[in-house]
Amino acid sequence: MSCSFTEEQDALVVKSWSVMKKNAADIALKFFLKIFEIAPSAKKLFPFLRDSDLPVEKNPKLKPHAMAVFLMTCESAVQLRKSGKVTVRESSLKKLGATHSKYGVVDEHFEVTKFALLETIKEAVGEMWSPEMKGAWGEAYDQLVAAIKTEMKPSSS
Repeated sequence: MSCSFTEEQDALVVKSWSVMKKNAADIALKFFLKIFEIAPSAKKLFPFLRDSDLPVEKNPKLKPHAMAVFLMTCESAVQLRKSGKVTVRESSLKKLGATHSKYGVVDEHFEVTKFALLETIKEAVGEMWSPEMKGAWGEAYDQLVAAIKTEMKPSSS
């Protein structure tokens, strides 16, 4: 898959990520709380939330999970142009595909997550936000999701 991620988009993603990096843990938690606000049913996809009586934001496993997902998403976006393809650290796309399949993640979950991600970044970067920046993050996210979904489909071979 050729990478249609422009130099301008790359610069916008890198610039905004450098601003968010130092508060990544808080931003990541906000990102997940926003997902659950938009789609409360998404909580059922997470065993550690499903089996707990704690309010979501008090669940000790949420913050590290949110941080891992947010970091992976942002770092994947930051190196998209450089590597010319989606790469994720510490976890293979195959593994991500398998996990998302196993827990019953469907297209609308990815859509909700995209909306939540863009809203969260918008709040995090403040004045720096622009339609171009929204487009850049949207494109990076779409490419990451496309790569995960490819691994979710049972291979026909």
